[in-house]
Amino acid sequence: MADIASFGFIAATLFVTELTDKDAFLLIALSTKVRTLIVFLAGATAFTITTAIIVTAGSFLLTAVPVYWVRFAGGAVMVAYGLWEARGLVGLRAVNEEESRVQKAATPWRAFAAMVGALALLDLAGDATEVLTIVMVAQYNDPLFVFSGVLTGLVAATAAETALGSRLGRVLTPRRLQLGSAAVFLLLGALILLTNAP
Repeated sequence: MADIASFGFIAATLFVTELTDKDAFLLIALSTKVRTLIVFLAGATAFTITTAIIVTAGSFLLTAVPVYWVRFAGGAVMVAYGLWEARGLVGLRAVNEEESRVQKAATPWRAFAAMVGALALLDLAGDATEVLTIVMVAQYNDPLFVFSGVLTGLVAATAAETALGSRLGRVLTPRRLQLGSAAVFLLLGALILLTNAP
């Protein structure tokens, strides 16, 4: 089932999801304070690492748990995450802490390393795009294909977030990010649950 339409679906879904995720807030904030290219490269590097980890974990999970249950749990977690997000911006305090840590870096390379670490930590410490990635691994049963599609979407979102920086930051305020994130995860979670067949 690995075709161009499926690849486009994976990339587009992760692109939209990432634009409303907490990593987006950090990338936008950093791109207004650090050279855009460094922020973009840090985001692309962090997402390459975390996507590889998540796709590998999803592949191992599928050896122990049937696809139906992985998709069901993924949809339920996304709905729960969307409801939780509707009540308050998930991880905003962590985003602010990571931003201040990056700003203390003395050189561009230290800033780069700090950004990679901060973004990877935020992504791996309870990020809904992780759940969506695992659901995609279950859906398509082709880890390399899913890795490529997910990474394309995340890197494209990183490019948009860093290139537009302050302009995007004015549009994606914390409150709008919160509401957008809640809507995206509720919609995707509901779609996963409704289309999950045994």
